[in-house]
Amino acid sequence: MDTFVPGSTATAGWRRWRGRNARLLRLVCVLLVLGAPAAGWASVVTAPRVVGVEGWLELDCPIEVEVAGLREWAKDNDPRRLVPFIDGYPIAGNTPVAIDLQHGRLLFHLAITRQSEDTWRQLLGAPEGLKRPVTFSVGPEDDSPFDTVYARYNRLPLTVINPAYGYLALAVVLLTLSTLVWLARTTGIIRHPGNGELGPYDLGRFQMAFWFSLVYASYVSIWLVTDAKDTITPSLLALMGISAGTALGEALIDSDRAGASAQEVRALQAEQRALSAAAGTAGGDDGNDTANAARLLEIEARLQELQGAPVHRSRGFLRDLLSDAHGYRFDRFQILAFTLILGVIFLSAVYNGLTMPEFSPTLLGLMGLSSGTYIGFKFPSNR
Repeated sequence: MDTFVPGSTATAGWRRWRGRNARLLRLVCVLLVLGAPAAGWASVVTAPRVVGVEGWLELDCPIEVEVAGLREWAKDNDPRRLVPFIDGYPIAGNTPVAIDLQHGRLLFHLAITRQSEDTWRQLLGAPEGLKRPVTFSVGPEDDSPFDTVYARYNRLPLTVINPAYGYLALAVVLLTLSTLVWLARTTGIIRHPGNGELGPYDLGRFQMAFWFSLVYASYVSIWLVTDAKDTITPSLLALMGISAGTALGEALIDSDRAGASAQEVRALQAEQRALSAAAGTAGGDDGNDTANAARLLEIEARLQELQGAPVHRSRGFLRDLLSDAHGYRFDRFQILAFTLILGVIFLSAVYNGLTMPEFSPTLLGLMGLSSGTYIGFKFPSNR
């Protein structure tokens, strides 16, 4: 091993080498110390970050988004591919309508496109109020969103229903359905016809009123949230057609029954006049007079039964729907049960998915079978 002898030429050379390298080492250390923050600051400045939003997060409304570092990012990327990210969901198809790279601003017009229908249903479905707090950013449609100040603890309000239109529509819907309920209780709008009095509630007419109320309220609600106007599905039309056919078939059967009763009344009145005329003729046979008098009593009793107060009066809403003159009927219970459970499924689909449900042909066939069974039992019941 070599050793350094104090005062030797090697010792002096070592000292000069160490001094030069020490200065170089200190210079490198200084550059590293100064360069590390600079590099970090450069990355913060150039990384895009959403720092401001002007406007309201609401469908069919424009919003202006300020993005720090957008100009630097756009040197290597296409800003026309940027879309809003709401609660982490990219709003596909909502690319900027205007781009200002100089000031780092993007203008979007929020709208439902064919690509973003499902996303908007996720964001606006199952509302708990007129507005919902959400996170917001922008980014490439097929990539991660930019960093944003509107994150978990600084959310923006997303308008689900515009308050002005919402309260107005709510008032109209409540007024319409309240009027229907009042008419149902005080008039014969969903009852069997009565002779001057309120008859029993009619199952077919109730089914029509039930589906009208659900479709009416749901249509208005979907329009308020999504601005969609063509939301009635073919299966829903079929279902409403089944309920209308049930009510129409029931009305035809009742009309035939009423026509037969009127015909019987006219025949009995004609016979009554003939017997009364024969009884007033002098010199008649005592036996015939006795038979005619007995027949007149029978005719008067039958006419009183046909023309008197209605035999069937309302015995309560649920009892009217589930029973007839012969008591409770399973065919009535079946059609009422299927109507109510389909109504629950219908409301759930509208509330969660903001869309009218599509009922399968099998389910529609089941409803048609229940209605046909109910109508079929009306024939022997009326006879």
